[in-house]
Formats: sequence, C-alpha cells, structure tokens
Amino acid sequence: MAKRRIVVVGGDAAGMSAASQARRLDRDLEIRVFERGPHTSYSACGIPYLVAGLVEDPNRLVARTPEEFREQGIHVSTRHEVTALDPSCRRVTVHDLVGGRLFEEPYDDLLLATGATPLRPPVPGIDAAGVFGVSTLASGVALLRFVEEQRPRKVVVVGGGYIGLEIAEAFNCHRGLEVSLVERAPQVMGTLDPDMGALVSQALREVGIRLFLEETLQGVEVRDGRAVGVRTDKRLLEADLVVLGLGVVPQTELAKRAGLALGVRGALVVDSRMRTPTAGIWGAGDCAQTFNLASRRPFHVALGTVANKMGRVAGINLAGGDAVFPGALGTAVCKICKYEAARTGLLERELTELGIPWTGATIEESTRAGYYPGAGDMTVKLLAERPSGRILGGQIVGIEGAAKRIDVVATAIRGGLTAQDMVDLDLSYAPPFSPVWDPVQVAARRLLSLLKD
Repeated sequence: MAKRRIVVVGGDAAGMSAASQARRLDRDLEIRVFERGPHTSYSACGIPYLVAGLVEDPNRLVARTPEEFREQGIHVSTRHEVTALDPSCRRVTVHDLVGGRLFEEPYDDLLLATGATPLRPPVPGIDAAGVFGVSTLASGVALLRFVEEQRPRKVVVVGGGYIGLEIAEAFNCHRGLEVSLVERAPQVMGTLDPDMGALVSQALREVGIRLFLEETLQGVEVRDGRAVGVRTDKRLLEADLVVLGLGVVPQTELAKRAGLALGVRGALVVDSRMRTPTAGIWGAGDCAQTFNLASRRPFHVALGTVANKMGRVAGINLAGGDAVFPGALGTAVCKICKYEAARTGLLERELTELGIPWTGATIEESTRAGYYPGAGDMTVKLLAERPSGRILGGQIVGIEGAAKRIDVVATAIRGGLTAQDMVDLDLSYAPPFSPVWDPVQVAARRLLSLLKD
C-alpha cells in the first residue's frame, strides 16, 4: 500500500513547522518539501542583527538545516521552485534551479507556505548594484557581504515599517554609519496611531537618523552601474547603499494561476484548520490570511509568530489530528537603539471604520521605580469599547523595558478583559522592573475614569 504523500511548498517558518509536526504525529507519511532558496527554517527576524554585526555567523539564524530534516525522514529539496500546480490531478510542477530540469510531483495533500514578497517599486535604478531588499537569509547574507567588502558610509533606507526601522538601527547604532530614512506616509510605523508614531519619529531623530516623511521614492541615482543616491519627490539624498523596507505582500501568484480562492490583500483563503476551499490544498504563514481576534474579521499579517503557529496547526491536521488556529492580534515589537515600540489589536481609525464606539487613554510613566538606576520614560496608550470598557487595542513607546508589556495588553484583548479587569490584575512589582502600579495598569485606570464620564 502506497504511503500518503504530503508536498510542502516553502521551507521556512510555516512550511517546516508543519512538516515537523506532521512527521512527529505520523511516522508513515511521505513528506516532500520544495524550497527555492538555499536555506530552511531560519529566523528572518534575525537578519537586521546579522547585518548589525550582533550575530557573527549566518548559520546561527538557521534553526534546522535540510540535512537535519532529512534525518527526520522529511525529504527537503532546496533550490527547487514549484512553478505550477494542478488541483484536479493533484500534481505540482517543479523546476530544479541548479540542474535546470522540470518534473512533476504528485501529492495527496499540498501545503502552500510560500511566504510573502517584498515590495520593489518599478522606479529607475532600482536594480542597480548597492540596492538591497531584505526578506530571506540569502538576501541578508548578500547585504552583509556588501557592507563588509564595500564599506559604505551613507545609507538610505526606504520604508518606515518594522524591517526599515530595524535596518536603520543596525547601521546607525551598531555600525556608526550616516543613515537617512525615507517614508511616504506622515509617520513611520503605520501600525501605530499617529500620536504614537510621532514618538517613534522623535526617537529616530534623537539617535541621529535623518528622517524624511511624506516623501515618495522616485528613483535611484546610478553611476557606473552602482547606486549613488536616492531621489524622492522633494530631494536627492546621497547614498553608498540603499535598503528597501517597503513592506510585503502575500506570495500567492502560484495559487492565483491555479484558480485558488484569494482574500484580504490577495492572501490565500483558509479556515481555522488551515484548509483552503480547494480539496487537498492547505495554506499557512505569510501567504495566507487569518482572523483578527479584535475586529472579528479576516486580515493579513506577516509575522513569524503567526506563521509558526499556523504551520503547527496545519501539520497536526495534515497528520490526521484536529487543531484550530483561532486568529491573531498583530502583536509586534520593534527596537531602535535604546528605544522600543510595541502594538497589539486595533487602531483608532480601524475602530472608527468598524463603527465601534471607543475611548482611548494615553499616559506617561517610568519603566522602573523612579529612584532606581536606569529608569526612563514610556508612553502607554489603551483603546477600549464604550461603554463596556472591553480592551481592543494598545500601543507602547519607551526606553528599554517598555515594549514587552504589550503582552499583558494582548492577553487582555484575547481574554475579553475590560479596563476594570486590567486595573485588578495582580501584576508583579519590584523597583528594578516597575513602579508599584505598572504603567499598563495606570493607563487602564485613566481609561476607566474616562469611561465613567
């Protein structure tokens, strides 16, 4: 009797989490993974710290190599790109990028874990030497090699999202280079409300990063085939190195060509068990949409935490188990030198668009007891439904020790807690860690008073 065959397209967070989980639960499955890059199961989130020089060896970012997966009985083929799929015949077409041959691979179940694609605008000079996107470990290694060999002095980062800010930190705070950051929106970190985004902009300027808001990339200036500057709609910025951090979109072109259902931002439509509406096909990770636990609507979020969880659920179900992924809140943190920023849940504009009556409270507090060495400022913002007081969103900006407090807010949203519930939480206290009233509870108290008005 032939073994049941699972084919996984994509060998990073979601794909390898699924393959590993399925193998643990069913030793008889035949599992084949196709990854077009050279690496599997690596930390893309660690790339900025590799570029910064804080991680000395790129291999430290690899959780498990293809050889280690093969020892588990998971057949991994790197530098193999799946170029087409036929749901009716349950086959995929694979291109061996090294050998050049094309072949077909049958499957009983197929998991699409193709991730997301970095945005790369079609402007003049975008493909010149010295222009880098940062999305895969291979691209991170290429960027690191350029920095070490070419010794750039002036760096322009285009895009003020998580990756853009972390790359700006890597070059400014750790390598001591002159860094300019261009963002076409009125604020960096569009996942924050404008008032909190303004605090991040202030933090960037304080550490010496030149910030150019509401400026749009027009092109890259090129001399002798190499980037020498970035042109916006307002100015020309000199650059020895250009890094694009413009965000990502779900990598679903393969699925689109096969006629699979696409949803928010073109992401794969999947249910809570990671099944697509097409029989035998599953989806997980940055290529798939998920469910927003605060808005109660489908959304797309490209985060490693979410991808790993989706992959785990897919793997359990592919092996015949029964698991569900309830959704996410988009909880994320970011570090810029000594400053930190965090967010979870919904923003003011999202609450308004959803027609949810809301109230927000913002407070400034200390990360530790004020008399303890190293104490510094942090700003906490909480958003709650009116009149129930149910917590629906939170944002934090401050120095070291501020950001991870967002986990308390994320837990409160997930548990349906109100402002009163947050005030009543029994949180830990000692002067090195917090004032006697933790800042998130101070914000909850302020919120509670506003809700009673």
